Amino acid sequence: MSVSIPEAELQEQLLRENAEYRRLATEHRVYSDQLKDLMNKHFLSEEEQLQEKTLKKKKLMLKDQMYSIVQKARKQMIEGSR
Repeated sequence: MSVSIPEAELQEQLLRENAEYRRLATEHRVYSDQLKDLMNKHFLSEEEQLQEKTLKKKKLMLKDQMYSIVQKARKQMIEGSR
């Protein structure tokens, strides 16, 4: 029997049960908020443009790490159901 849990449900479970995933998600949210603040400005200085690019890269890196944790959890669930 194969265990198939929706992505959003698995992410919620990881937020509750996995400290590393929770830390990454919190950091991702902080970067998102900082990016929103920058996007609300009509004009970005060179420094702010650099900050925007850096935040986007950091967010992507965190998202990749979170995805890796989700995939690992999904694999463990599948292997555990055999």
